[in-house]
Amino acid sequence: MTNPCIICVAITGSLPTKENNPAVPVSISEQIESTQEAFEAGATIAHCHVRDDKGKPTSDPARFAALKEGLEKHCPGMILQFSTGGRSGAGQARGGMLSLRPDMASLSVGSNNFPTRVYENPPDLVDWLASEMVAHGVKPEIEAFDLSHIFQAAKMHQDGRIKNRPYVQFVMGVKNAMPVDREVFDFYIRTVKRLFGEDVPWCAAGIGANQIVVNEWAISAGGHARTGLEDNVRLNRDELAPSNAALVRRAVELCGKYDRPVADFRQARQILELHAP
Repeated sequence: MTNPCIICVAITGSLPTKENNPAVPVSISEQIESTQEAFEAGATIAHCHVRDDKGKPTSDPARFAALKEGLEKHCPGMILQFSTGGRSGAGQARGGMLSLRPDMASLSVGSNNFPTRVYENPPDLVDWLASEMVAHGVKPEIEAFDLSHIFQAAKMHQDGRIKNRPYVQFVMGVKNAMPVDREVFDFYIRTVKRLFGEDVPWCAAGIGANQIVVNEWAISAGGHARTGLEDNVRLNRDELAPSNAALVRRAVELCGKYDRPVADFRQARQILELHAP
């Protein structure tokens, strides 16, 4: 294959702590430094969360603004993707940072079970988040935790709530949600292509030890890959990942195995139909 592979690095998330792995970047400055290293290793999308002074997840727009400023300075051209996930806030607070106009933002279009709770994405909130993304020129990344989420994204695209060509990410391996199953994965790919077109770009993320499994599936199947300490803090059963960059380099090696060039930020922007920085 010759189509370039976009590598997304999920740098910190809402759950991992330094107790889980000392390399988890929590402060804004730590996140900027970690992302810069991952960018230099080959990542071209930074999936971003922010934490408060106690290390707890927050949707504080001021913190997102500080992170955005630092990443634009130290990772010029990198695609910035803000999380609107439900662990960082409630209701419309989850989208309070969209007015900062990041390149992209995550959009979960339906609810599902998480390890200890229901991940609630009620239709009125989904519609509001989608409308804010349209208003501020932010491209959504559809986070599909379930097959129904792909069909809902297709419906939203058809009626104009999602503009332009959608970008769907399959999230597999979350406890109580979709497990890592190759037949399901392959069906997801066929479904996305059937609903959105054969040339539509897509991505996949695996949680924990499944990260490297899903990375390989996605890269070998012509999709794009997400890695990073948000989803997985280990290189293997016996070794913690020393950095986000180490996980990115692991994905880069897989690209080499399958003769996939790693997309630079210009190629990634072209593939995702994003404007130049």
